[in-house]
Amino acid sequence: MSENRKGLRTEDTWDLSSIFPTDEAWEKAYTALEGAIAKAAPFKGHLLDSAQSLLEITESYMALNRQLSNVYVYAHMKNDQDTTVATYQSMANRAWGLYSKLGEVFSFYQPEFLAIDEATLKAYTEQEPALALYAQYFDDMLRTKAHVLSQAEEALLAGAGELFATGADTFEILDNADIAFPEITDAKGETVQITHGNYMTFLESSDRRVRKDAYEALYSIYEQFQHTYAKTLQATVKSHNFTAKVRHYASARQAALDANAIPEAVYDTMLSAVRKHLPLLHRYVQIKAKILGLEDIKMFDVNTPLSHFDLALPYEEAKAKAAEVLTVFGEDYSQKVNRAFNERWIDVYPNKGKRSGAYSGGAYDTNAFMLLNWQNNLDALFTLIHETGHSIHSTYTRESQPYVYGDYSLFLAEIASTTNENILTETLLKEAKNDQERFAILNNYLDGFRGTVFRQAQFAEFELRIHEADAAGQVLTSDYLNGLYAEINEAYYGLSKEDNPQIQYEWARIPHFYYDYYVYQYATGFCAASYLAERIVHGTQAEKEAYLDFLKAGSSDYSLNIIKAAGVDMTQETYLDQAFALFEERLTALEELVDKGVLETSI
Repeated sequence: MSENRKGLRTEDTWDLSSIFPTDEAWEKAYTALEGAIAKAAPFKGHLLDSAQSLLEITESYMALNRQLSNVYVYAHMKNDQDTTVATYQSMANRAWGLYSKLGEVFSFYQPEFLAIDEATLKAYTEQEPALALYAQYFDDMLRTKAHVLSQAEEALLAGAGELFATGADTFEILDNADIAFPEITDAKGETVQITHGNYMTFLESSDRRVRKDAYEALYSIYEQFQHTYAKTLQATVKSHNFTAKVRHYASARQAALDANAIPEAVYDTMLSAVRKHLPLLHRYVQIKAKILGLEDIKMFDVNTPLSHFDLALPYEEAKAKAAEVLTVFGEDYSQKVNRAFNERWIDVYPNKGKRSGAYSGGAYDTNAFMLLNWQNNLDALFTLIHETGHSIHSTYTRESQPYVYGDYSLFLAEIASTTNENILTETLLKEAKNDQERFAILNNYLDGFRGTVFRQAQFAEFELRIHEADAAGQVLTSDYLNGLYAEINEAYYGLSKEDNPQIQYEWARIPHFYYDYYVYQYATGFCAASYLAERIVHGTQAEKEAYLDFLKAGSSDYSLNIIKAAGVDMTQETYLDQAFALFEERLTALEELVDKGVLETSI
């Protein structure tokens, strides 16, 4: 890691001057925007005065949001590139504060708009044809009209928002600040304290004693604080159920999915398909046991790598490889990839204070920037092609749609990125130089599928059942949560809960259970991407064009309609079955390599 950003080549850093040339220019934009937001306050009470008023206030709202997104992205990314710089910490906080101010000033918008009737909206659109641009935006608001309360009731709910967040806030403080994990002896014989950051490294150790010690040390703390964690989770579940009931939804799940107009059948179909295919996960666990030479494989063994082979590519070579793989989408897509790779959209290497992980970001009027923390390994290549998928999706959307539809829903967000990953996997398998390389690529895919589909479905099932239990009057005690989680985990992995007693506490460490039905989208998105990747690589030109149209659609229609036009009906099980069929095909290929003796010794 470079000590600071001064040690990095300019071409390996992103060019945020394309948003604002200097911090001083950002300050001027911030001050002007702050004043413009304040001047919008008199709009309250006048949204539906006339067709002209509806258009003027809507356009003003969109324009302010558009300007604010530039201000926020610049400050946020400047802070992410080095979180030790106080100036950028302050700028990011101030930009976020402007979102709160904008929300307060325009809090009248939805309640006032929902007072309109169909005839009036039609008449207004005829009087002001420019309102036709917002037809989908208006329709999306109107479809939830039955669940929007009076302005007074909405104000009460908004005021209670901090109270409703108490469970999640307490979990975050407890889990990230207050608890401390025990120490263990690592594979080198050194004493090391377990942390959230290093735990997975220990679980991936080739030394089983280290895996077991880390696993038991971590869960000893969750066992100790299980009753407190149960209270934080129960508070969050109750807040979800209460809010859904007040808004006249049949369940918290229905309320959460309705944000993207997703029917509950999509969720149920996914869980049903995963349950049907659990024998495949059991097979994968058992082949792991065989490779590791274990007759008694435990949950702390599940994350152990099965191969020490790594396709170590320097960044420039990896970039060239990613660009080559993505030519499958055609010339226009490749031109966008070349822009991303050569016009400083990417902040490549780690440096002191840089945010960890990776993401694709930006705003409607900016480049679709990417943050990486590059390492020369296979995972880094997959991360690059994953984030490139997000960035090209964003670029197509922003170039094809007006601002109001210039983004896409969370439900669709992971599809473009994981489609790229699936295409890379198939390419690397075709090009593998030997059985060891092929084995490593298969294992990478199977582990990714396990973590993204099976594991997220497991979380989604637990999340559903605890919300249903609370709604039925069940108190979510730690005993109840432990028992339910252990039962579901046993069904998924085929490993008995009696032989894996610590896993019953895993629910206590999963932040996703506070996200209100978020995790199911990882599983549906990955399976849809698997289905689409097959069509892109082996299908017709028309199928590729349909996929590119999906990338261009943004939020111009409802999510299910957009992805259906690309060839995936996510209300049906076909796309899921196809994804599991590919998993089985690659699992069989891995088993054949093991039988062939590719790995001569156990790990």
